[in-house]
Amino acid sequence: MKNNATGSRVKVSADGHGVLSHAGVGILREMADLTGLSAQVTAVLADTYRGPWNYSPGTVFADLAAAVADGADCVDVAAQGCGGREHVFGPSASTTTMWRLLDQRIDSAHLPGIRAARARAREQAWAAGAAPPDTGWLRIDIDATITIDHSDGKENSAATWKKTYGFHPLLAFLDRPDIAGGEALAGLLRPGNAGSNTAADHVTVLGWALESLPPAFRPDPHDPAGQKILVRSDSAGATHAFADACRAAGVGFSFGFTIDDRVRAAAETLTARAAWTAAIDADGEVRDGAWVAEATDLVGLDAWPTGTRLVLRKERPHPGAQLRFTDSDGHRITGFITDTGRGQVPGGLAGLELRHRQHARVEDRIRQAKASGLRGLPCHRFDANAAWLEVVLTATDLVAWTKLIGFGEHPDLARCEIDTFRYRVLHVAARITRGARAVRVRIDASWQWAQAIADAWQRIRCAFT
Repeated sequence: MKNNATGSRVKVSADGHGVLSHAGVGILREMADLTGLSAQVTAVLADTYRGPWNYSPGTVFADLAAAVADGADCVDVAAQGCGGREHVFGPSASTTTMWRLLDQRIDSAHLPGIRAARARAREQAWAAGAAPPDTGWLRIDIDATITIDHSDGKENSAATWKKTYGFHPLLAFLDRPDIAGGEALAGLLRPGNAGSNTAADHVTVLGWALESLPPAFRPDPHDPAGQKILVRSDSAGATHAFADACRAAGVGFSFGFTIDDRVRAAAETLTARAAWTAAIDADGEVRDGAWVAEATDLVGLDAWPTGTRLVLRKERPHPGAQLRFTDSDGHRITGFITDTGRGQVPGGLAGLELRHRQHARVEDRIRQAKASGLRGLPCHRFDANAAWLEVVLTATDLVAWTKLIGFGEHPDLARCEIDTFRYRVLHVAARITRGARAVRVRIDASWQWAQAIADAWQRIRCAFT
């Protein structure tokens, strides 16, 4: 019988040399060195060593962050990934050394130093070209998420309000709509039973987030002409203590507001007065089936900081959605409070509502962080998992800075999500050649984004010289 197979058979062997997979991870690893992150972390953790080290702690930390950005979800996978590239990017630490960094060296006493090192690296990255455009406002989005723990052996893991088991970290991201992932400013690891609207935790994360900004971009409560910063949160952040902390720090706020009987009555009064105006989309066009109105004078806000306003939004429910008892006139009612005065945001009330609605982008930031090591915390000790959280936030920043500086001219790469970015950039294959006392990474010329990757690598190096 004849073989009807049309393709030629391919011989497979395990004797290849000079080939590197995941070559694009090297651009993240180099970013960690160029921003000074590796050197800063080494300085912070130097006192945890009794003698000389084989691998500096900053190098191990940067290797971990780059591996997490590449998709590693535990220390063992991170060490294996780094070991597979050591013939090009230099020796890497073992799994035991990486574990020791998280479990012993980065304790609660050294975590503030790690956050300060990340802040100084951000300052260098922004000076090299990753700074936000000068549009007046910086927007910090704060939100919590649940990290599932499938065992009960991890310290401080507990039952969550969603009837799951694990941890309940609170995160702060700087909204960067020009890229997909934003920048991770701060994160507070909390037990699973931590409250959603704990004001003290929100105040702590806000303080860390502001400290993470370069000094020139931090707010000055005594300088009205200084940097303008808006803190956005859902209704979990709408507490009097957190609003007062924002006012004391010199930042504005925009918090989701719980719809109760008072607010529902205000919405019906606005309907009777025909006071609703059309909402708008991000492009400034009228949003069909959505309206906004101000209810500041209809609901008592005396307990909130001076100038607080309540803005309501009503919208036709989506097909199949059930109305709640707080809805009015057949429409879904939502609201938020803000201390932004009139005339400060283009579009009036509709512009204010659009600005608050864009807080929803934080869900995309958290989703991508969960795809980069946040889905599960690998350590048993709580402080070690807090250190792992800092690694995850660092990985997010390295990807963000690489996109902002290297791929600004390629929006298909700058705005793609992390899984796509890994496929197109980080997992690219290359051939390694040596000559003239140099090692050369030759990216496969047939790859669609090969030239964009090579150009971005050189652009990043030039930005820091």
